[in-house]
Formats: sequence, C-alpha cells, structure tokens
Amino acid sequence: MIRKTLFATGLLTTTLLASTACSAQPAPGKPFKETMVSDFDSPWAMTFLPDKRMLVTEKKGQMLLVSADGKSRQTVATLTVDSAGQGGLMDVVLAPDFATSQRVYFSYSTAGEGGKGVVLARGRLRPDGGGGTRLGEIEALFSARPFVEGNGHYSGRIAFSPDGQYLFFTNGERQKFTPAQDPKMTLGKVLRLTLDGKPAPGNPLVAKGFAPEVWSYGHRNLLGLAFDKQGNLWEQEMGPKGGDEVNLIKPGLNYGWPNASNGSNYDGSDIPDHKPGDGYEAPKVFWNPVISPGGLMIYSGSMFPQWKGDAFIGGLSSKSLVRVDLNGTNAAKGDQWDMGARIREVEQGPDGAIWVLEDGGDSQGRLIKLTAK
Repeated sequence: MIRKTLFATGLLTTTLLASTACSAQPAPGKPFKETMVSDFDSPWAMTFLPDKRMLVTEKKGQMLLVSADGKSRQTVATLTVDSAGQGGLMDVVLAPDFATSQRVYFSYSTAGEGGKGVVLARGRLRPDGGGGTRLGEIEALFSARPFVEGNGHYSGRIAFSPDGQYLFFTNGERQKFTPAQDPKMTLGKVLRLTLDGKPAPGNPLVAKGFAPEVWSYGHRNLLGLAFDKQGNLWEQEMGPKGGDEVNLIKPGLNYGWPNASNGSNYDGSDIPDHKPGDGYEAPKVFWNPVISPGGLMIYSGSMFPQWKGDAFIGGLSSKSLVRVDLNGTNAAKGDQWDMGARIREVEQGPDGAIWVLEDGGDSQGRLIKLTAK
C-alpha cells in the first residue's frame, strides 16, 4: 500500500492512494464478495458514525477517523496506553445519544499501582478549529480492580443496554484464573455500569458481597459483547486449550471459569466439563478445537436477509469468520469461512454489508468489506 501524508493546520491526515482500495473480488466458496478498503497498523476495533465515516482504534494508542470510502484518515486522538502483549487501545463505541452529545466510549490498558489493568474512558468528537476533528474532553470512568502483573486477558469490550441507560463492560481474568470467582474483584466478570462509569443500581450480586459493578462472573477472556433485537445479551470468550464459548449472559449467574470448561489447561491437565447440576451456566455453543474468537456482531441488516439475527465472530488463530445461528435464547454453530488472516473485529455497515478488520499482528491489518454476490 502507498500512503501520501499531508500536514495542515497541525493535523496529520493520511490519504490512501488508489492502489489501496481494490474492486470487489469474488471469494471462492464464500457467499460474499470481498473488497479491501484500507490498511492499518494492528487495528483492534471500529465503529460507524451516522455520516458513514468510521472510527478505528490501533493497538499502540491511535484513534483514527476514516472516510466512508477508506481513502483518507486523520488521527483524532493518541492515547497513552500499555500495548505490551495483548494490551493497547481497544474497543470504541458511540454513546447512545451520540447525535447530540458527540460522546465516544473506548477502552485501553494501562500500567499503575500493582501492575496493569483495563480502563473505560470517554471523550467528545469535536471540530478542531482547523478543518479537522479531534477527540477532546477525555476522561477515565472506570478501572478494573485490582491491577495485576502480566500482559494478557484484558478483554475491554463495551455494549450499551437497548434502552441506552446502562453500559456493560468486560473485564478479563488477566490469566490469573481464580479472580474470576473472587467476589471482591472485577476481573473475570461482565459489569453493568451507569453511563458515568459508576455501579448501576440494582446489580444482582451486591447482597452476596460482590463488587457492586458485577453482573455475571466466572469468565475468562471476554472479547465480544452484543445485544440482539430481543434484548438478550450475548458474549463470547476464549477458552484455554479448547472450549471457546458463546454465552447468553444473565444477571447474577456463574459461568464456571476456572472450575468448569469444555477445554483443558495448557499443561494438559483436565478441567471438569460443564454438566447439568454443577452450579455453573453452560455455554450455548463451544468449540474444540478453538476458533480464538475476536469481535462479536449480531446482524440486523438487509443485504444478507438469510442471516438476520445471527451472530458473527472474528476468528484469530482460526483465521476465519464464524457465523452462529441465534434462535431466541438458543444458539447453534453455522458457517465458518476461511479468511486467510486473523480477524480481530466484525461490524455491520450502514448499508448492511459486513466489515472485518484483520489483526495486524501475524497477518495484515486490512479493513475488508463483505457484500452480497
């Protein structure tokens, strides 16, 4: 890819020359065409603005505003993050009232007292006075507790409740196992917060002595979180050696990690499988061997009507795009398409196309648009 860089009024803008965007190419054996739209440096997440432009986060701390055609971009914020290992600038989601507030919520990993942890933050997308846009009024709202040593399993996914009143935020167990069952820690949990990052009123486990933010617990590395049209909250997480999961998240339930899993420890030692009556909520779908699930999207568009209501997951080590059939509160495996690269993020575009971001680690960091054949 060739980039042309322009400097204007202090704003760095990168224009991608025509060689970047390719015409749509038929994907052999796949029910969609693939168009390479842009390329990034280890991207992590993306979201669409109402005007069809995109915000894209890059692992090292850059948040980019990208034109709808992918040909130009500007850096709207450079965040100080700890990008070692699985850390970096992570999720980005528009506030429910973005049209009036211009607020953007995002997550990142940072170092602090006791080690490292994931942070939930927000800012406002504003004109910069020089013809560009910047993310200002940045404030940290919530930090995982406690910070611990290590560079893995931050999680950091964000989803807003359908009524726009609450924010759900995932905290991974940081490869420490037991925090997922510790009621005082937020690690290994799905959290429900107010839009200001405070514990949401009425959370289900406060009376049992849990941290007031906790909605569900017993999770490992939660890298996808999304509501369906019926208001069900779906989550996917990486298992250990086997046992990647899709879960239907319900308030107050224990999802088992590290006491139950359909995978095994990396040293080969056994973990009891999920089974009826064990006190743990079993996954709706699990994979052996793993797919290494990245982003999660629930499709609601019209371009692929046969998939409306289904979940789409990016596969990292499996280098795939995975479809899961959702039917009410049930789920079943659907398709798994070989994408030839680690897929970190899946999003639905304004026209119903499916957009995927490659991981940019062991593969390129391309943004690819999938459209109907």
